[in-house]
Amino acid sequence: MAEDLLTALRDELNGVDEELVRLVGRRQHLVAEIGRTKQQSGRGTRDYAREKVVVERARALATELGIDPGAVAALFEGLIRASLAVQERDRIVQRAGGLGRPVLVIGGAGLMGRWFTSFLDAQGYHVTIADPGGPVEGFASVDDWATLDLDAFYMVLVATPMRAANDILEALALRSPSAIVLEISSLKEPVRPGLDSLVKAGVAVASLHPMFGPGVDLLSGRHVVLIDLGHKPALEAARALFEDTMATLVEMELEQHDRAMAFVLGLSHAINIVFGDTLARSGHRAERLGEVSSTTFARQLAVAGEVAHENPHLYFEIQALNPNTIDVLDALSESVDRLRRQIAEGAQPEFVAMMEGRREFLRARAERMKG
Repeated sequence: MAEDLLTALRDELNGVDEELVRLVGRRQHLVAEIGRTKQQSGRGTRDYAREKVVVERARALATELGIDPGAVAALFEGLIRASLAVQERDRIVQRAGGLGRPVLVIGGAGLMGRWFTSFLDAQGYHVTIADPGGPVEGFASVDDWATLDLDAFYMVLVATPMRAANDILEALALRSPSAIVLEISSLKEPVRPGLDSLVKAGVAVASLHPMFGPGVDLLSGRHVVLIDLGHKPALEAARALFEDTMATLVEMELEQHDRAMAFVLGLSHAINIVFGDTLARSGHRAERLGEVSSTTFARQLAVAGEVAHENPHLYFEIQALNPNTIDVLDALSESVDRLRRQIAEGAQPEFVAMMEGRREFLRARAERMKG
């Protein structure tokens, strides 16, 4: 009898779940219509005030119904992200800024190469891939870009590993194509000789750095660094690729880029690699530690887990090819040594001063993230 009741309740729950999915589909359809209406009236995709109202209404209704408002808010925040992704993709496709112009993606079979291939294709560009790793289904492909007539392309985008990218840029400079040349390396010093050669050859070239990985499908909250190499039309072509997205575009001088990345990428990666390595050598199982984790530990463990699943060869290049890495790692080591000494000596006032002294530095960013 109890088993029959349990089966009936589970069947009813399955029906509720199916109805939820149908309602999400209906919501996404409405979202797409709203996005098209916004586009026709020249309004932006994202409306932070509206998002806040939606989440607050959901929280209030959840409280009224005796449901956990935090869980409901998280559900609606996920729906909002999905809605924004729909509107962003629709805006890109509807505008079709590529106008069928031919683009060559060198390294298009790699992870970021595939991301840019899909991204450019959605904008209406006619994409050809050059990659010895093999073709990508749905796109014209060749093994060797050097066999192509580069002047037949509007743009050439280099999306290869950094060690290969500089040689390709140097070879492109020798060909001096009429096409715009863009490259997306995570560091710029390793490709600087090639960029300099392109500039000297009079090629329309610009550099950019997408501050996200190939798994991203919504660019809201993401950053793209643009580097002006002296050719304004090339820079504007790079900017135009993202003008219908919600990505934040940041211009940076070539000389500043790798110094900043030593902290933004190098330091953050190093901390998470060391965190994971320390735990792995602790003798404790990650699952067991997770069972007794604090909020801070759970968050840090999640980030370290994500880092551990990234491409280790790329992450090594980001550390090893940046001339600023050793200085940053030395600074990290100094901070750890200072903390160790404070604990070993029982220097609580120094410990407190260290935490409080950095609070103001971090507060502005935290407040911006909230707002």
